[in-house]
Amino acid sequence: MSARADWFAFIGQWLRNPLQTAAVAPSGRDLAQAMVDELPHDAHRVIELGGGTGSMTRALIAHGIQRHALLILELNESLAAHLRKRFPGAHVAQGDAADLQRIAAHCGFLSGGCADAIVSSLGLLNMPEDLQRRILEASFACLRRGGRFIQFTYGAQAPVSDAVQKALRLKVRRDGFVLRNVPPATVYVYERQ
Repeated sequence: MSARADWFAFIGQWLRNPLQTAAVAPSGRDLAQAMVDELPHDAHRVIELGGGTGSMTRALIAHGIQRHALLILELNESLAAHLRKRFPGAHVAQGDAADLQRIAAHCGFLSGGCADAIVSSLGLLNMPEDLQRRILEASFACLRRGGRFIQFTYGAQAPVSDAVQKALRLKVRRDGFVLRNVPPATVYVYERQ
C-alpha cells in the first residue's frame, strides 16, 4: 500500500472516530526514523502501540526487527484488520494499551521474553493521568530491565505528566524535534530510574 493509500485509510478512520484516532495523518518517514533511532542498539523484540496504517511498523521492519518478534497493538478494529493483512507473521492484536500485559501474554508474545522497547504513537498528552499511568504501568511490565518506552507528541510539553513520571519512577529524555512531519513532532524516551 502506498503512503497516499495509507493516508486515505487513516483519514477515513479519523473521520469515523476522531477521539479514538489521536492524529489526523499517519506518521511521516522522518518521524518513524527518529523513533526507530531511539531503539536500544541490541533491540530485537519490540511492541508498537497504535499501529495505525503501519508507517511505524514499516520502519521497524526496515530496521531489522523480525515480524515474529513484533507485537502491534491497535485499538481501532478496522485498522487492526488492515495491519494483520499487511504484516503477516507479526503479532497483531486489537485492544486497549492499558490492557497490554494481558494482551501480550494472551497472544503468546511474552512467551518469547520481554520486549526491548515499546514504540508508541498513542495520544498520551490528551489522556487523563490515570489512563496514562495504567498504560505506562502495563508497558513497563512488558519491558525488560533497561527497556525503553519511546513516544512522540505534537504538543509543546512532555506527553506523560510529571505526576505519572514521579509515581512510576521514570526518567525522561527529550530526543529531537521532527519538523518534517505533519504536524511537526517531538520524540521522548522514558526509562525506569
